Amino acid sequence: MGDVRAMSLIAGVLVLLGAATAVVQILRRREDPSLNPAILETFRLRVHSWWLLFAILAAACLLGKTVTIILFGGLAFWALREFITLTPTRPGDHNALFWVFFIFPLFQFVFVWINRYELFSIAIPVYAFLFIPARIAMAGDHKRFLERTAKIQAGLLICVYCLSYAPALLSLRAESTTAFSSAGLLLFFVLMVQLSDALQYAWAQMPSRHVIVPAISPGRTWEGLLGGTASVTLIGAALWWATPFNFLGAAMMSAVISLMAFAGGLTMSAIKRDRGVKDYGTLVEGHGGVLDRIDSLCFAAPVFYHFTRWILLSNNDFCEWLRVATSI
Repeated sequence: MGDVRAMSLIAGVLVLLGAATAVVQILRRREDPSLNPAILETFRLRVHSWWLLFAILAAACLLGKTVTIILFGGLAFWALREFITLTPTRPGDHNALFWVFFIFPLFQFVFVWINRYELFSIAIPVYAFLFIPARIAMAGDHKRFLERTAKIQAGLLICVYCLSYAPALLSLRAESTTAFSSAGLLLFFVLMVQLSDALQYAWAQMPSRHVIVPAISPGRTWEGLLGGTASVTLIGAALWWATPFNFLGAAMMSAVISLMAFAGGLTMSAIKRDRGVKDYGTLVEGHGGVLDRIDSLCFAAPVFYHFTRWILLSNNDFCEWLRVATSI
């Protein structure tokens, strides 16, 4: 039953992407002055990148947990590379960067693969974060030491640690007595994040615009945040069958995902503003680099994972109430 749910969700996503592609092609052929060509082109490029993302993710989920973890490990490595490229380092950082690029990510995703929560939940924010400043200090270069250390730690935290919680969702079924599709849960999470980005952008095009943080992201408005979150909440409730929750629980989790996706996009936009660049890279057509495409995933993944795990595994009174409310 779990695999059937995952396949049904994949089929539904592909149908939606096909419909979106058809709509874009039809609108591009029309000569309607009311259509903003820039918005239409942005939407076309987003649909193109969604095809690529979901095709890879669907293939990985169908091929199993190991392939999925390897996929996310590759995304984490590339995203970290883009992040560090934008944050200049000094020769004294190079030895520490070897550990940051090759040792800590490897151990992090291996711990996720063997489902050792007590290890992958603390390995980077405790041991790696203590190791990095100590290793840089051993190089004897104290110039902008705190700034350099903080940049490297931020990159490792966002690009590797946070993103690793997405494939970690595949292991929750093994820890829980609840029957559900692990692949379906991961696909649900990724779909809600992508829909959140798209719908917040769509709602932000309303004529009445109240920009939240003009100096960082002029395109992010209160209309986009509230309208996008409300829309994603309703869609998530309708897709409750792909999760361990009923429609109320799926709606609550979808709202959390949407809010964290917004926080991720805004935070990464602030970093780009600080560095004076438009995109983190040029790998993904229409949406910059890998990190531009997964910034929302990075922020939403650990929150969604911990909320789900907490509800599934905890025995306290509040979680028992949530189990009843969400039919877990």
